[in-house]
Amino acid sequence: MRLQIADCYDERRRDWTGMNFFALADLHLSNAVNKPMDVFGDRWKDHQQRIRDAWIDVVSQDDVVLLPGDISWALTLAEAIPDLQWIARLPGKKLMIRGNHDYWWNGIGRVRKHLDAGMFAIQNDALSVGGYAVCGTRGWLLPSHPQFNAHRDDPLYRREQERLRLSLRAAAKFNLPIVCMLHYPPLSHLGEDTLFTALLSEFEVRLCIYGHLHQAAHRYRFEGKKDGVEYLLVSSDYLGFRPLQLPL
Repeated sequence: MRLQIADCYDERRRDWTGMNFFALADLHLSNAVNKPMDVFGDRWKDHQQRIRDAWIDVVSQDDVVLLPGDISWALTLAEAIPDLQWIARLPGKKLMIRGNHDYWWNGIGRVRKHLDAGMFAIQNDALSVGGYAVCGTRGWLLPSHPQFNAHRDDPLYRREQERLRLSLRAAAKFNLPIVCMLHYPPLSHLGEDTLFTALLSEFEVRLCIYGHLHQAAHRYRFEGKKDGVEYLLVSSDYLGFRPLQLPL
């Protein structure tokens, strides 16, 4: 099992009281690259400062913050380090997965090597913390999406299914309630069955959080329960750039 440091962290802290879980996807930080988010509309103006202010307001040092991808606009790990350090200075323990824009995430060993204490990257494995097993993967476009191309996208869709299976199997070994992060939505507003929802139900996941949807695309979200799994959209602009306390 990977993330041995995290496993030990769980054993020391399982009896903590007052630990809360928060989530915020799509930080889209750009401390080392010129990628201002306000080009996508006024709602993104000063979004990084707004995230910082809200995070400090609601998250304590003993809390856990889940970050389901699109963390940095950086193209290389070197460019991403200022963004990772910016996150590290905020309160709480941070658990993250890769998003579709995290091009800097190239090699999980290299990524983990550059993470500060209290920051953990999940890829094909899982982490136990605060009485929960946390797992996840990036995901991919769903067959119901109008831009889904069977020749191009189906192999990636099925590859991400297998990565999710690996992560869920690792999580199940902890014998704890499972919380899963995906970057792409695992289902749409249609509430359809997908390869992802089938696995999440099979492993009796307690809560699945996801991001990726922005602005007008928020209307394609699915929130609520399906086959025993609760789903929540946590993209930053959907939450007003404020970490959401999870119902755990």
